[in-house]
Amino acid sequence: MPAMASTPARWDRASLAPVALDGRRVPEIVQLGPAKADLATVFAFARDAELRFATLRLRLEERAWSAGGETLRVHEVLVRHPGTARVTVVRPDRPATTNHETWLSDGETVRTYRGLHRLATDRPVRRWPVGLTAPDLPGTSRPYPPLTALPANSLADTFVHPGSYCQNVLATGTTAVTGTGIVAGREAIFVTSDHPRTIEMAGDRPDHRLEVAFDRETGLLALLVESFGGTVTRRVEATELTPDAVIPESAFAIAVPGDAASIY
Repeated sequence: MPAMASTPARWDRASLAPVALDGRRVPEIVQLGPAKADLATVFAFARDAELRFATLRLRLEERAWSAGGETLRVHEVLVRHPGTARVTVVRPDRPATTNHETWLSDGETVRTYRGLHRLATDRPVRRWPVGLTAPDLPGTSRPYPPLTALPANSLADTFVHPGSYCQNVLATGTTAVTGTGIVAGREAIFVTSDHPRTIEMAGDRPDHRLEVAFDRETGLLALLVESFGGTVTRRVEATELTPDAVIPESAFAIAVPGDAASIY
């Protein structure tokens, strides 16, 4: 598909969602118009994705290919603003009693359970270091402050809070809006980034490419495809993306076996 926009000067507005008079953060762009959007507009729209729904049900299928063959992980994400979320990661190739890891937060406490190790944890939410949102810091040094936090450095966090990924990964490469398509039965905007995030290490290859798609209604990330030399090494795709879904209270619970080990 022909490119419709090119990389702007390094986009660094991941932390700058507008604030209303009553103190609520609000989307800078309510919805994308029918015209072709440039990268800065797409990134700003994606940054504010979680501000466009009260609840979310998201299912991701992550396939990765390596010398050991193909692996599949399924990520089930439930969000209810503000603060409540559950993320369950399942390995379908393992027995049902050991194939899952669950992370649950009510905004104050994080509980986890790993089926493979039969290990549960119960800990207070980790607070941000003081000063991270100081206005005198450069934009690239200020992280996105989530309305509802998700596990750090996880696919769930990347797909629901894509602003930091746009700023710290996609915008570091040669990036372009390449068109539109359908993901999870919904219209999406496709973006590619060639040779993103130079790290000056042996694994940093000039033939590294990322292709992503943003849901046109919400701005959520809906697809991530990573390739090297034209060979796809990882593909993560939303198979269900339902904003404002009806989620029962019972969904935000963890079933921990009585004989599981528990640590703080």
